[in-house]
Amino acid sequence: MPVIAISRCRSMADYQESIRRAGGEPFDIDRDTMRAEDVIGKVNGLLLTGGGDVNPALYGEAPHPSYQAGEPGRDEHEMALVTAALAADLPVFAICRGMQVLNVALGGTLIQDIPSMVNGALDHAVNEPRFAIAHEVWVVPNSRLFTLMKEKLDGETCQVNSRHHQSVRTVAPGWEVAATAPDGVIEAIEQPGRRFRLAVQWHPENFYRTGEFRPLFEGFVEACRTT
Repeated sequence: MPVIAISRCRSMADYQESIRRAGGEPFDIDRDTMRAEDVIGKVNGLLLTGGGDVNPALYGEAPHPSYQAGEPGRDEHEMALVTAALAADLPVFAICRGMQVLNVALGGTLIQDIPSMVNGALDHAVNEPRFAIAHEVWVVPNSRLFTLMKEKLDGETCQVNSRHHQSVRTVAPGWEVAATAPDGVIEAIEQPGRRFRLAVQWHPENFYRTGEFRPLFEGFVEACRTT
């Protein structure tokens, strides 16, 4: 059974259960005692979770007034996890904040506050309930995301939940946009190639009971079997 490292956040249960139902074994990371290299040496894949904002100093900007920092030390530890996982050629799946920290770790930048910085922005911060549909996303044909989700898509679209006020601005080198919202906000990025490298801005883990996004977790865990 593939062992999947899950970055620690305040709400772990849905991530853990999503991995279990896809056939993986969750490995929870204690960032206070475990170096990134030691974590990656014990697992078959890396799942990055949601949470607070990535420090804008890490991509060369001053903080917007809306900035809400993540837990102390989390940015640096998760960026080190990304670097170590890619160096070890492990599959990586990143969700919400995870997509943002991955993008910054690899040289990309972020929109710090969608409501004040994106003209005609949709509501991307629908907090309750966790599985409430916020808007649709347009999935890029022939992307990995499209291939995984094709049986669940309505043409090239799907409906997603949403709990974020930041998003990817400049995509990291070597990565591509895999989905956008109707207001132009980037909703998924991926790295083309043999390995599973995918990041989404919504929270697919919240739907583990009903399975709308189970193909994403199944595809990720299956890729981890070959590590």
